[in-house]
Parts: sequence; structure tokens; C-alpha cells
Amino acid sequence: MTDAFSKEEKAAMRAAAAEARKKFTPEQHAAEVVDKYRTMAPGDREIGEAIHRIVMSVDPTLEPKTWYGMPAYYKNGKVICFFQDGGKFKTRYCTLGFQQDATLDDGDFWPTSYAVTAVTPAVEKRIRELVALSVR
Repeated sequence: MTDAFSKEEKAAMRAAAAEARKKFTPEQHAAEVVDKYRTMAPGDREIGEAIHRIVMSVDPTLEPKTWYGMPAYYKNGKVICFFQDGGKFKTRYCTLGFQQDATLDDGDFWPTSYAVTAVTPAVEKRIRELVALSVR
């Protein structure tokens, strides 16, 4: 019998349980997100820090907090979007994901996560558009 969850998935679940127990101030949560980016591999960190800068410039009222051990951005207590570094689950790309409270709805079918290998001017423009849509 094989394990149902990988070592990385189990670590993410432990992180989520620990996050639920934290009694942090918003400033402490924001600092934890910045620290999370610092622990990433250089390429992932560069992408993540760029996404953090973009997200916060689009809507400075979003609250940075970790979610399953990943940097995430909350509005009214709900996760709007999150960043998953490629190293977290040993994937070849980072992921910018959006949760159900992000208002990206586009008919009957729309993407909720995006692979990110670099933040070019075109990618930054698209991230800005997606974040603006997700918080409207």
C-alpha cells in the first residue's frame, strides 16, 4: 500500500493546522509571508517577490498570510490568491492560484491557477488584470 499523501502534502497539512492556531497580528502575518519568500530557492523567490509586489500594489487592502504554508492574500477573511513555489512540491514551475472567492468567473469555464516561470512585463500586466478582477 502506498501513502495517500506525499511528504510535501503532509507538511502542507501540518502547516495549515499550525496556521489555524496562530494568534498573529496582521503585521506579523505579513512579515511571515515576506519570510516565506526569503526561504525559497533564488528563482522561485524572485518570481514570488515580484508577485507579492504586484498583488499588493493592485489592492493594498489585501491581507498577506500563509495558507497551507504558502504565501496567500486574503480579503474579508477569505483567500483570494496564493503563490506556490516550484520547490514546494518539486514542480518545474511556480503557481499563482485563485480560490473560489476570487471573482474571475467567465461563463461556465475559467482557469483558477497559472504556471509562472518568469515575470515579464506581459506576465505582470496579466497578473495585475487577474488580481483586479478577483477583488472587484
